[in-house]
Amino acid sequence: MHENPPRQGADGPRDTTEQDRRNALLKAGALQNAILNSANFSIIATDEKGIIQLFNVGAEHMLGYRADEVVNLVRPSDMHDPEEVRARALQLSKELDTCIAPGFEALAFKASRGMEDIYELTYICKDGSSFPAIVSITALRDDHGDLIGYLLIGTDNSVRKRVELQLNEAFAAAEKANRAKTDFISSMSHELRTPLNAILGFAQLVESGTPAPTPTQKRGIKQILKAGWYLLELINEILDLTLIESGTLSLSGEPVALAEVLLECRAMVEDQARQRGIGMTFARLEAPRFVKADRTRLKQVLINLLFNAIKYNQPGGHVTVVCTLGASDRVRISVRDTGPGLTTEQVGQLFQPFNRLGQESGGEEGTGIGLVVTKRLVALMGGLIGVESTPGVGSVFWIEMTLTTAPQSLASDPPELEVLCDDVPPDAPQYTVLYVEDNPANLELVELIMARRTDLRLLGAADASLGIEFARVYQPDVILMDINLPGISGVEALKILRADPSTAHIPILALSANAVPRDIARAMAAGFFNYITKPIKVNEFMEALDQALAFAQTDRGPALTKEPA
Repeated sequence: MHENPPRQGADGPRDTTEQDRRNALLKAGALQNAILNSANFSIIATDEKGIIQLFNVGAEHMLGYRADEVVNLVRPSDMHDPEEVRARALQLSKELDTCIAPGFEALAFKASRGMEDIYELTYICKDGSSFPAIVSITALRDDHGDLIGYLLIGTDNSVRKRVELQLNEAFAAAEKANRAKTDFISSMSHELRTPLNAILGFAQLVESGTPAPTPTQKRGIKQILKAGWYLLELINEILDLTLIESGTLSLSGEPVALAEVLLECRAMVEDQARQRGIGMTFARLEAPRFVKADRTRLKQVLINLLFNAIKYNQPGGHVTVVCTLGASDRVRISVRDTGPGLTTEQVGQLFQPFNRLGQESGGEEGTGIGLVVTKRLVALMGGLIGVESTPGVGSVFWIEMTLTTAPQSLASDPPELEVLCDDVPPDAPQYTVLYVEDNPANLELVELIMARRTDLRLLGAADASLGIEFARVYQPDVILMDINLPGISGVEALKILRADPSTAHIPILALSANAVPRDIARAMAAGFFNYITKPIKVNEFMEALDQALAFAQTDRGPALTKEPA
């Protein structure tokens, strides 16, 4: 006899499963209803021809149309900015390499090919107003995979666009402020360098002039030059700091031979160390090492650390430079001194602008921003900088740079430096130099510098127009050109001279107080033979002039040569 299976009651397993199914359907229906009736985003569904079949509450709320006004009557393209949609369609036609009639259909065409995308489009409301929206377009297919329509889901993008606009305006304002600050510093640098040029230039002439100055005069001249070069250093460091902070300082990342850079730095600081009785030891590298850096700026960093180690050392002290390999392909360059050392508090204040750690009243001059510039330059080159110090023992300043491979081609032997002198053979050829300069003091300074050379004749022009005429008439061998001239600028004058066949061959040297790298790069790109910044360093100026004179003779005869002193 078979027993009947137990009857499932109202609360039995079967009823429970059915109830769960009904609850799930109700929940899904509620979710679908909530989605379709949400006012936060628009849902528009079309048939395969693009005619609207569904227009939810959000679409009504956003666009101002009632569903019965658009369903089976309107295409979505009628609700979007036609110019914007046309531009999108043209872009798509290029991407898909096919001809698509401009219109919203192009976007739907892309979706039908399975390339669904999200677009930033402008919705046009019933009242004619508009707002930016983010719209996604999806192709709808039946169970057989046939296309039956398109689904457009859009959200109001006004808030994000407004925030983007505010951010862009703030960024533009910050950029404008940075440019204004850089331009101001550049202008101030020029204005300060112009009188400094006269001060330092004439002081150098008096110091080396005939008859020789008296001992008292020499002491006075030495103080003038010392203060002048210090002021120039301050101007340069402030300019460097400004360029770094504004992000306009351009650095190269090239393989730099560490041994060569250290050798050059040693040559530049040894004389100062010798004068102060400071011994120096540079440890030799076991093998050639190359670091990724900007060569000029790396030298600037190392020379600053070396000068500080010499300047703040004790009498008869010592400076030691050591290179050690670290982890992750890095090398550490350490500069150790035997100075008084620093407290923990002083170390914490080291890299603050204009903070000289109480040395303001000491005998050593300094700007208080050298280490700030050094730290930021090291960071820009991808390096690290640090300091370890013990009061009464000394300090170790170190930088770490990334090692790199040697460049593919290395120069064989460095060129020998030309030895310059003011003595010129009596039978030396005569050269004419034209100086276009509106500042009488600068013109007089160059005139006195050249007066020491019997082979040079100087012509002066107070503005570019007169300078151009002088160049055409007198055919000088070299032209010195100020940049900031009244009327026509030095750069414009250069272009005019280059365009004239009678003067196109003459090398033109820029002689300017504009020392911003950006200005120098622009001038060199314009076609200047060389760029000399004021204040003039007499030896460097004469070397650049001789190079230009030698170049000028390549088309006229043998180049200018000089015998060593």
